[in-house]
Amino acid sequence: MFEFKPRWKEELVCTGPGGTFVLELPMGVLSAYLPTEAVWQEKAPVWAKALWPELHDELAAWCEANDARFVVDPTACVFE
Repeated sequence: MFEFKPRWKEELVCTGPGGTFVLELPMGVLSAYLPTEAVWQEKAPVWAKALWPELHDELAAWCEANDARFVVDPTACVFE
C-alpha cells in the first residue's frame, strides 16, 4: 500500500493511496520516525489517519530491509 523513498534533508517520502507525506529519516544512524498512533491522529493527513496500523507494519518491514532503526515516538513529525 505504501511506497517509501528517502530524499535529501533526512526525509522519507511516503506515498499511499490518498497522497504523499514526509516522515523524519535521520542519516547519522539511519532511523525512520513514526508518531504514536494517538499523535498520528492529530498530525496525519486526513486520508491517512485510519492507515496507521498498515503504515506501522510496512514501515517496520522497510526499515528491516534497509538496515534502518524503526522508532515510534510521540514527538515525531509529519509533513505534507
